[in-house]
Amino acid sequence: MVREVVGATLKLCIVVFVAALLVGQILGQPVLLSFVKTESMEPTLNPGDGFIAIPSAIVGDIEKGDVVVFQAEELHDGGLTTHRVVRETKEGYITKGDGNPFTDQDNEEPPVKNAQVVAVVWQSGGRVVSIPHLGTLITSSQTVLETVQRELAAALGTRSLLGTQGLAYILLGISVVAYLLDLWLGGSEERPRERQRSRNSGTSVQLLIAVFAALIVISATAAMVIPAGQEKFGIVSAESDSPGPSVIKQGTNETVGYQVSNSGLIPVMVFFESATDGVTVEPTELKLSPQTTVNASVTLSTPPETGYYREFLVQHRYLAILPAPTIRTLYGIHPWLPILVIDGILGGGFYLGGIAVLGTGRLRSRARTDSPTRDLLD
Repeated sequence: MVREVVGATLKLCIVVFVAALLVGQILGQPVLLSFVKTESMEPTLNPGDGFIAIPSAIVGDIEKGDVVVFQAEELHDGGLTTHRVVRETKEGYITKGDGNPFTDQDNEEPPVKNAQVVAVVWQSGGRVVSIPHLGTLITSSQTVLETVQRELAAALGTRSLLGTQGLAYILLGISVVAYLLDLWLGGSEERPRERQRSRNSGTSVQLLIAVFAALIVISATAAMVIPAGQEKFGIVSAESDSPGPSVIKQGTNETVGYQVSNSGLIPVMVFFESATDGVTVEPTELKLSPQTTVNASVTLSTPPETGYYREFLVQHRYLAILPAPTIRTLYGIHPWLPILVIDGILGGGFYLGGIAVLGTGRLRSRARTDSPTRDLLD
């Protein structure tokens, strides 16, 4: 009994680990696990060391001493950066790698806004929890996946196997191949000089259905998260106005068009949230039919002081498989709640429907070899 519990726990940990890596690969941002690539956080985190990333949406207020993962503007060509918050100003957070002699802002990176922070590194007792060599595993997995996608796409002459959608197709194919391989191995068992009926334990129906349900959840999450996120507006508060939205007279505002598209086959609901004071949008909520584009209006306001300012608008997007009032209510509680409920409905509905049709047993194969004595015992 204890062995079964330990085995089930290990399997669950492996599933969670792989799922976190996969979802992080698809979304392009850390989900539960991430790692550093450079020496900038030494000795806290060495190159290739992993860490547990807590999404910023559930962390609360960020404080001095926190290690954050943020979407940089200048560092790493505008990629994700993992550095420590050393000071907070009205313009944003001042960040620094533990192994760097200067702050990021001394190297032309603007102060980090809350809208740029995607995760906070988990610390226990004030120390970052490091997972050695996790980055090597993640990098290897990503390289293998990308290579498989490219090779299959080239061999089959289709680009549908590239990107997020292609990754879902490949995972689906792997699960089918694994099932067929299991049947083949079970059906090829032979023992000389005896005839017996061997019942292979087979592949769990529940496991196969769960794999397909997980693929649906991953695809749905990607469809809601990838097109959403933050939009940055860089504006200059100047003494006089200029054509276009980039230079606005100090203390005034300017309204520009903002296109929102739905390239999918399912209607979506979009909610806008102003992450900084100098940007507003009308309307704050949109419902888009499949394959449509709708125009919203963004108003950019400049302070009385001249200078360059960054304003951020956050977009939240949800598949409209629930009534609009329901999604609106869930969004009002927390922006992540509609995603969790929609994923639960899609994944849970597929899983329960599959169990209802296929049952909860195991898919088995039988192999027969010569043994009349065994036949009599059956």
